[in-house]
Amino acid sequence: MRIRATVAAVSGALALSALAVPAAQADDSAASYRADVAKIRQAAQAASGRAAAEEGKPYALNVTFSNFKIAKAVKVGTTNHVSTTVTYTLTHGADVNIAARDFITDPIIYKGSYTSPDNRLYGNKPAKCTATSATTADCKGTIDVYPGAHELINSDAGSWKAAAEATAFNGQDPEGETFDITKVGYKGQDGLGGTLVQRYSKLTVNATPEPVKKGKPITVTGKLSRANWEDNKYHGYVNQPVNLQFRKNGSNTYTTVKTIRTNSTGDLKTTVTASVDGYFRYTFAGTTTTPAVNATGDFVDVQ
Repeated sequence: MRIRATVAAVSGALALSALAVPAAQADDSAASYRADVAKIRQAAQAASGRAAAEEGKPYALNVTFSNFKIAKAVKVGTTNHVSTTVTYTLTHGADVNIAARDFITDPIIYKGSYTSPDNRLYGNKPAKCTATSATTADCKGTIDVYPGAHELINSDAGSWKAAAEATAFNGQDPEGETFDITKVGYKGQDGLGGTLVQRYSKLTVNATPEPVKKGKPITVTGKLSRANWEDNKYHGYVNQPVNLQFRKNGSNTYTTVKTIRTNSTGDLKTTVTASVDGYFRYTFAGTTTTPAVNATGDFVDVQ
């Protein structure tokens, strides 16, 4: 499983605050709290089949998650940080103090299975929760993606599932000499929904000659490309159907003229007959791995 480079590099010592409170609240950057939460999560999942009282396992925290909402698609390019807002409802028992400094909850999206994912993505910071009753809270977090840090590979594009987790450290320091994991509460819940993580797409168009005589051919070229998460460049999207559309000058509506397919390098080329002034554009409907995109219309003056 691939994890954020800054998180992987942090040591337990760096993840602790001077007050022995997990650094989620002492310094809420990803590198300061993720390592401690991961330790608890891994222990809980590894011991999932054991007796609840067995040493080495956090106790089951009395919380549940619902009303998980995330964008239908997260569009990720080659270098820019992408942040997507997530909201959900947290319901907890009266014994759970969600206002404690060392109570942490956050959303997760994952590829593959929840307990053994191919990849996971989180937010830079824990979610912030606002109590709506004595036992419920509305929580708001983010999923943050850094494609330039090689968090994703091309095969990751497509459907991801959603989960949320909560950890109550209850004053326990995972790096302390007296750390007792059985006093830490943890709950992870999957099956909360999902989203598409897509390779950002680009589409160009160029109609020539300009101007052109009525009845003469117009050549319309372009290129459909998408982000490659493994070399941080854009490459042509091969053998994809793309619509050529035309909008008459003075109109607000584009009409499809024909459908062609990209070639082996993602390039497009076709010809039409000049009739009236207007704008040509290419439009791509998108796939599960790549979002829909429209080229900016190119005006042709027909004389």
